[in-house]
Amino acid sequence: MARDARYDVLFEPMPIGPVTAKNRFYQVPHCNGGGYRDPSAAAQMRSIKAEGGWGVIFTEQCEIHPSSEITPYIELRLWEDKDIPQLALMAEKSKQNGALAGIELAYSGINGPNLYTREVPLAPTALPIRTFTNDPVQARAMTREDIKDCRRWFINAFKRAKTAGFDLICLYGAHGFGVFQHFLSPATNQRTDEYGGSLENRSRFIREVISDAKDTVGDSMGITLRVSLEEIGGPGFSNAEVRDFIEMHGDLPDLWDLAHGTWEDCSGPSRFVEEAAQHELIKGIKALTGKPVVGVGRFTSPDVMVKQLNSGTLDFIGCARPSIADPFLPKKIEEGRIEDIRECIGCNICISGDMTMSISRCTQNPTFMEEWRKGWHPEQIQKKGSSDNVLVIGAGPAGLEAARALANRGYDVALAEAGSELGGRVARERKLPGLSVWGRVADYREYQLSQLPNVEIYRESELDAEQILEFGFQNVAVATGSTWRRDGVSRQHVMPMPIDEAMPVYTPDDLMTGKMPAGNVVVYDDDHYYMGGVLAELLVQAGATVTLVTPAAYVSEWTNNTLEQASIHKRLVELGVNIVLNRGVTSIASDHLVSNCVFSDHATELQADAVVMVASRIGKDSVWAALKSRESEWLDAGIRSVKVFGDAQAPGPIAWATYAGHRYARELDMPDIGDALSFRREVTELQLIT
Repeated sequence: MARDARYDVLFEPMPIGPVTAKNRFYQVPHCNGGGYRDPSAAAQMRSIKAEGGWGVIFTEQCEIHPSSEITPYIELRLWEDKDIPQLALMAEKSKQNGALAGIELAYSGINGPNLYTREVPLAPTALPIRTFTNDPVQARAMTREDIKDCRRWFINAFKRAKTAGFDLICLYGAHGFGVFQHFLSPATNQRTDEYGGSLENRSRFIREVISDAKDTVGDSMGITLRVSLEEIGGPGFSNAEVRDFIEMHGDLPDLWDLAHGTWEDCSGPSRFVEEAAQHELIKGIKALTGKPVVGVGRFTSPDVMVKQLNSGTLDFIGCARPSIADPFLPKKIEEGRIEDIRECIGCNICISGDMTMSISRCTQNPTFMEEWRKGWHPEQIQKKGSSDNVLVIGAGPAGLEAARALANRGYDVALAEAGSELGGRVARERKLPGLSVWGRVADYREYQLSQLPNVEIYRESELDAEQILEFGFQNVAVATGSTWRRDGVSRQHVMPMPIDEAMPVYTPDDLMTGKMPAGNVVVYDDDHYYMGGVLAELLVQAGATVTLVTPAAYVSEWTNNTLEQASIHKRLVELGVNIVLNRGVTSIASDHLVSNCVFSDHATELQADAVVMVASRIGKDSVWAALKSRESEWLDAGIRSVKVFGDAQAPGPIAWATYAGHRYARELDMPDIGDALSFRREVTELQLIT
């Protein structure tokens, strides 16, 4: 198919200083959990994006000097010449298929605690280090000599970046991170010399470093500047002052890379932030400069992208999360395959990889960061093995993904779903407050299955072991999901808690099927992901008076890793939810709960008309267990394999389920690798002591 002419503007070339991007698709810098630890994995991930048609592809944050590093978080490093080879690999992979390769250079300043190097942090003003973990470290105010040193360190990094083969340099001064924003902001720059005070003075360091960059590599590399559009609250800069700064320095960088406030603002989850959310903040800025402008906004719709360009708001469509969910997004638009785009759902599970210092993953794209480690390609899969057919039981995220990938390998697939609706947990959770976009996990896979001739879908088909043995399928994939526990077993209680039968106790499954408690309701959250907070919001909407009790120090504590915890807490406060932190529940009586302090065990009573138990889940693996108990009958029934995976095997986030389904499909009929690792890893080479 040919692309729709409406989208032609997305494929127009655009110069960035001395280099030219082949189109307007601009993968802005984004973390991936790999960094200096997994450089080949990160490089191959970006190679796939080059294949997918992106015009500009940037690395993640790259530290330029050991006096400013952000351990324990794992990003890139360009401290010395020894770091060049792994970055050269990244540049080489990114430049395949005509893309421009960019590197984001950062001096973290007040965000760099230097826990690894033990160097004293440097910042424009002496203040405590600002990190996610509130490290008890302070930065020393930079002297004029320190500023000269920092400029020299950037010059060294510019030279190394050029040697590595990059086309673009991004100077990182956004999201509250990076020394450029720290000099620009009155909140972090309280100097009284020529680098502080007026906007012109606070801009001085930026002007000097960009001048150094252009003198050093500006004839061969484009220089971009990434700045936040505002600092919300306190003494920081406003959107109006950012506009003054850009108007004052309109032609200073070769491109303006504009980000929405903090990282939490810029990468806001779909629960709280709509597509193109920064439009009002960025609108009109392009008129202040003769250089191109890129902005972000979780762009997933090509129509929205075109509107951003045609309205004169942006010159490039900046994407991080959408480029993760579908690295082939540009190519699919170009080929007229809009319906085949795996749309980002804005769940931010990708960010959790960086926050937990682990390999990132994606709910929609289970191949993300497995391109090198496992050899997985998001659009290609190996041909089927020796068997011919598979029965997939359960059409939740794991079963849907397994069926899609199996069919693409060439197997004949029968997908049996006990209910009338496909999607499993996604079909239920998408109806909860703020989670409608998550339904794309099911929508994408249901559409893909509808286009495949070798897939048959059977709804309202709950199967037992006897029926399965009679069917004669060669492979049986059990992805029957899980149910929420009613007995309180989770982290505080490893055994069922005492519960009086007179107290109505509800689970998330109950609420998602329309069984709603009324009156004074206590939500006990020992799950710590999004469910407790979402259900509290749902209950308020239904008219209940809600108290949320959690043993954690935060509401929905794990969502600190997805940058939404503060928004969840704020939402619940605004709704009037009574939030009780650091307290568990020891027992449930007929008309109250006994709550204990997690530190002192001091007990208090909470009156309640009903309790919503958000504890743990139990995998629904009874069909698998029944089949395993009759393994001696498999040969006569023609069954070669039976496998349970996804929530049925071990409940986890939706991304874990789609990954499990994809892995099952990839590994079916493959040789047994025994105790060998199922993925590649890079092992540090010893530096021999002489």
